[in-house]
Amino acid sequence: MKSNLTLFFLLLAAATAQAETDTLPPVIVTATRTAQSADASLASVSVIHREDIEKKQILSVQDALLGIPGVGVGNSGGLGKPSTVFMRGTNSDHVLVLVDGVRMGSATLGTTAFEDIPIDQVERIEIVRGPRSSLYGSEAIGGVIQIFTRKGGKGLKPFLSLGGGTYNTFKISAGVSGGDDKAWYSLSGAQLYTGGINSCLGRPFNADGIGGAGCYTYDPDHDGYSNTSGSARAGYRFDNGLEIEGNLLQAAGYNRYDASFTNNAEVTQQVIGGKLSYSPMSFWKATARAGTSADYSNNYLDQRFMNRFDTRKVIATLQNDFTLAEDHLLTAGFDYYKDFIDSTEAFPVTSRDDKAGFLQYQGVIKSNSLDLSVRQDSNQQFGGKTTGGAAWGYEFNEALRVSASYGTAFKAPTFNDLYYPFFGNPNLKPETSQSVELGAKGKLVDVNWAVNGYWTQIDDMIVFDSVSFKPANIAKAQIFGMETVMSTQLFGIDIKANVSLVDPRNMEDGSNRQNILPRRAQQMAQLDLDRRFDKFRIGLIVNQEGRRYDDLANTTRLRGFATVGLRASYEIYPDVLIEGRASNLFNEHYQTAYLYNQMGTNLFLSLNYSPGKAN
Repeated sequence: MKSNLTLFFLLLAAATAQAETDTLPPVIVTATRTAQSADASLASVSVIHREDIEKKQILSVQDALLGIPGVGVGNSGGLGKPSTVFMRGTNSDHVLVLVDGVRMGSATLGTTAFEDIPIDQVERIEIVRGPRSSLYGSEAIGGVIQIFTRKGGKGLKPFLSLGGGTYNTFKISAGVSGGDDKAWYSLSGAQLYTGGINSCLGRPFNADGIGGAGCYTYDPDHDGYSNTSGSARAGYRFDNGLEIEGNLLQAAGYNRYDASFTNNAEVTQQVIGGKLSYSPMSFWKATARAGTSADYSNNYLDQRFMNRFDTRKVIATLQNDFTLAEDHLLTAGFDYYKDFIDSTEAFPVTSRDDKAGFLQYQGVIKSNSLDLSVRQDSNQQFGGKTTGGAAWGYEFNEALRVSASYGTAFKAPTFNDLYYPFFGNPNLKPETSQSVELGAKGKLVDVNWAVNGYWTQIDDMIVFDSVSFKPANIAKAQIFGMETVMSTQLFGIDIKANVSLVDPRNMEDGSNRQNILPRRAQQMAQLDLDRRFDKFRIGLIVNQEGRRYDDLANTTRLRGFATVGLRASYEIYPDVLIEGRASNLFNEHYQTAYLYNQMGTNLFLSLNYSPGKAN
């Protein structure tokens, strides 16, 4: 049944032959660190715009990432609970996350708390699949996700949104943006609260210390979550071309969850950054950026304080873009970032820096496109690491372009891996990878389509060694995958469909060899339909994911599932919309992490005021 549904997604998109899809492709900057059309990119990219977020009535960043080709999202208990992102079958800490150009994430865990990043403050999200260490350094084995906060434009534009729904969920957001030909600004804030669900069906250990699973406790209550957030972004362009911009994002939350050692936490995510760009000569653009990000958590068992993990990243970047000739661009730059830890746990090392230089060439020669890049990182803990990338594309015509690429990448061990008391292994080496990708894209009978196949091998993969009871570089993984994307319009209905197939195998010698890596669905698909009727708009979305395993031994299997969602909006007054959505319409019971529950059928209704917002 589930495989038939995936096939249906492909056939439906392929059968839509009468289309009008002449819209301009989005401009992206993450794939090459320079602005380019998404259609021109040799990397596999996806862009989520503010219009997409509002049209689909998305409540969280992790929900926005659901259904993106090659991206799997795991969640531990509903809205606000820890969420992990697996890109093209790699580990959840193999994805680099940037917010307005600033590196983000926990230096101890090595992952980013997507659940705490407020979707109300997001202007757009760029997702680049495939290795990008040759431009960004550590972590970008699976790819890069860059989140851009709201940015103002011409004219004064206030907005206000009030909403509520099942599971005692409430949200309010408001803000204002504006600017003119030279200046832009945006200020916004939001408050989200949900009563939550029982996040975990945990199994505590028995009197003999046997049988524990999941969150290792039984606590059948509702685990609520709240998040208060705000953002500010402003910039100015002088007559001489000098451009300055500053940005701030902060979210403070309170989270209840099921666990045996701590069961609630106060969390904070913060990003502060600034950018200056100037063209000293017509062929030369220089951009300097500096910023800091923070991931703070105070953890409690009921009302008793247990521990604190505060981590901060400081970054500085200088990038120079030289136009050598038309369609020939050379980029040379320098990156610096440093991690800091302040914790109640006794980490023997509490800071680490990384310095890097990178070089990139992008060129078009007749119908051939080239992208070559190399980077040298010097890390305070593990020394030097060189990575590179090469991509080629050939455009036959509008109907067909083919591409091929190769890239290497690495991931530095986290502070928990290296130094956590009685757990860390300071002798760990970085994980390294090599990837090959082949792709084709084009337009056939008014259907936009793309197909990409890839292979990735990860060496020195860090896993927990059950003999030494410490992390060790003993594993190897090999991943094969394919992504298919189609979009068109039929009878006024916007149709988007994609299917991702991935085979992530553990290649370590031993009893687990050839097993599927944990928590990766081998099959993912999404179908999204949207239709507008003057003041009324309606949409349907179907997400389908295949089976996955929750352990290296592949003994704990989580079944595949499909969820259906409906959404609708109506313009009751000029610039005033009433919107409603129903998610998991058929109350599918499923898990993306063993024994952690997901929300059943849930409804959300909101009233929104935004001048100039199209229904």
